[in-house]
Amino acid sequence: MTMHNSKGRRRAAGPPSAPRAAEVVAADRPRDPQRDARRRKGPFRQITDFAAASGVGQKAGIALAATGLVLTVTVPATGPVMATPVAGQSTSTASAASQPEISAESAARIDFSRSSVVTLGDPDGKLKQLLSAQSAGSITRAASAGSLGAPLASLVTASPFGFRVSPITGGSGDFHRGQDFVAQCGTSVLAAASGTVTFAGWHPFGGGNRVVVDHGNGLETTYNHLSSFNVKVGQTVTRGQVVALSGTTGASTGCHLHFEVQVNGDVVDPLGWL
Repeated sequence: MTMHNSKGRRRAAGPPSAPRAAEVVAADRPRDPQRDARRRKGPFRQITDFAAASGVGQKAGIALAATGLVLTVTVPATGPVMATPVAGQSTSTASAASQPEISAESAARIDFSRSSVVTLGDPDGKLKQLLSAQSAGSITRAASAGSLGAPLASLVTASPFGFRVSPITGGSGDFHRGQDFVAQCGTSVLAAASGTVTFAGWHPFGGGNRVVVDHGNGLETTYNHLSSFNVKVGQTVTRGQVVALSGTTGASTGCHLHFEVQVNGDVVDPLGWL
């Protein structure tokens, strides 16, 4: 049954309809499936995971273990860095979980021998390893090349090793026992490698003021015609240390450095070691 009002509109006579229920909208947003896993890891576990992924290496892992911060460290395999696989994806590389583990007590002491680490940044380590492996007399030129440092900041040969015409007498057949390098008087003379000073004084056979450094196992270097020196017998010197100033003392015709390399008491061409 309907009723008409004065303006002709139809109005229902039945009961009013019930209000529509509001739709419930889910408040949860999509989540990163790996975020919760990261939150559960402590900061030190995250460091070791990063080391394993980036290939920092076994020594870094052992060092962390030795500090007591991490007692078990996974040694990463050699290979590309891989991201953690997402659900539904597969990878062709072996899982890091299959790698062996290295453990260390919190009080463990771990030492790394310097002589076993041979790099371009550790030339004395290379020389020490070379001399400890064999007598200096049996070392080949190919093996010795580059093992000694330059005795001057700049090396320009004035007179090479071997037979020559004597600059003193003018006679032929004079055997030159070292390399003469151009150097103005007062130029800094550098130790070619670490060692112990075994002689510092006047050489009566033409060397003038002379310094001799023993590098061990039969290898020695000598520095001659010096204007002065600042080391003494028994003193330990390091590679590149200033041991003297160049000059023209002894049997010399002008300022220069006469540099010798001796192996078991016999002179050899210094260029085979520089």
